[in-house]
Amino acid sequence: MAFDPMDSSMEQDAVNEIVQKAIENNDVVLFMKGDRRMPQCGFSQRALDLITQYRPDVHTVDALQSLDEFRVALEAESGWETIPQTFVNGEFVGGSDILAELEERGELADELNADDVDEDAVPQEGADDGGVDDEIESPF
Repeated sequence: MAFDPMDSSMEQDAVNEIVQKAIENNDVVLFMKGDRRMPQCGFSQRALDLITQYRPDVHTVDALQSLDEFRVALEAESGWETIPQTFVNGEFVGGSDILAELEERGELADELNADDVDEDAVPQEGADDGGVDDEIESPF
């Protein structure tokens, strides 16, 4: 059976809470289509690649779990409904195009607070990073 994101909607309040907690509990969070192991769109892959060169500790959240609800929740936080979206220390930075522009200007590392990374604290694949789970149990 193929994954159809339109069939997996969650309650809007639950998604709003996931978005708020992820932003509050993580220095850098990327809301993307797919996850770090398997991005599901080129823009999400591009954003992940740009971020992880400076912040391998980025927390990712798969918006495909309930795409329409994530768009609404993210638009409330950032004013944008497009995905991917990056937040650093609770502030919206942008999507893959903004990240690429920052990289071209040599400003991405500073924007991501790359100097703040504790290399010993970088989570390993599958490790709990203390943030909101990037995969949510389906209500079905």
